[in-house]
This record gives sequence, structure tokens and C-alpha cells, in this order.
Amino acid sequence: MTDATEADRHREKMAKRKAVQDAEVAQKTVEKGLLIVHTGPGKGKTTAALGLMVRALGRGWRVACVQFIKGGWDTGERHAFAAFGDRVSWHTLGEGFTWETQDKARDIAACRHAWERAEALMADPTVRLLVLDELNIALRYDYLDLAAVVGTLQARRPDLHVVVTGRNAKPMLIEAADLVTEMGSVKHHFAAGVKAQEGIEF
Repeated sequence: MTDATEADRHREKMAKRKAVQDAEVAQKTVEKGLLIVHTGPGKGKTTAALGLMVRALGRGWRVACVQFIKGGWDTGERHAFAAFGDRVSWHTLGEGFTWETQDKARDIAACRHAWERAEALMADPTVRLLVLDELNIALRYDYLDLAAVVGTLQARRPDLHVVVTGRNAKPMLIEAADLVTEMGSVKHHFAAGVKAQEGIEF
């Protein structure tokens, strides 16, 4: 087979594929705010959500992030997003992971405070994308009422995109979501004794 023949076959194959793809894309006409869930045991859930914030900022949107559970780590992302000024509303309202605080009442109170902030941001018409980081953890430990949270997320205004992160997403939230991605864990450097490193983990 000559190079020219192979090139012709490839071109014909790709033209057919493009026609199928174009027809499928043309059928998608709905535009709406999405409820997105990043869950699973693998690394990258928050990182993916932060990447979406960057994309939205690139489109001129105003975005917000409420961090549940996570405490006052000095993270690179907080420094990076600070450069965008009031286009980013950032709220780290946890007191650290549950094994660090060792105080369930404080953890519950912190989660409820974070959820109140999230509700206020959902009501802010200038916010187009809201990340609720580690909300799944708060729901897993029943620090917040699952049905009430899911109901509020479903009743949000039509143009608001919300991203929820954290392991062990509840089935009710998964059912309500438009997009669910489960991050798998194939291999992690932590298991080999590598510590959390600045610029990679925080």
C-alpha cells in the first residue's frame, strides 16, 4: 500500500467520523448550570475543580470556592487565585481533617457555617461557578442534612454551575448530579514514603 493510498483511506475514515460527531453535537441544544461531582479514592478531585475555576476565569466569569473540613493550610492555589482580586471569592472554613480536630461538635459547627456561606454565594447572581470542596466528607459524616443539601443544590438558579468534591459521594447526590467523575487510585507516591510537597499537594 502506498503512502498516498493510506492517506486517502485515513482521510475518508476521518471524514465519516467527523460527520457522525458533527451530527451528534448538533443534537445537543440544552444550556444549563451543571451540578458536577468529583469523587473516588484517587488524587485530583480538588485539582480538577480548581482547573475548572481557572477556565471560567479565562471566560471572564466570577467564581467562588468554599472549603469544608480543610483547615488553614497555606496553599498555592489560595495565593494564585488572590491575584484575580474580587473575581474570586475564596472561603476556607474548615478546621482541619476530623482526625486533627478530634472535636465532632466543632466540626459540625464549622460545616454548618461553611454551608451557610455556600448558600449565600449560590444566591449571589454575580457568581457563575461555585466549588464546594470536600462537601462530600461533611455529608459522609452526617455533619449536614443530606436531603436538605441536595434539595438546595437542585433548586439553585438555572445558570449556576456547582462542583462538589470529596470521597464517598452519597448516592442521592450522585443521582442529582449532571456529571460524576470517579477518580481512581492506581498508584500514589505517598505509599512509597514521599511526603506531601509544596506546589504539588498544596
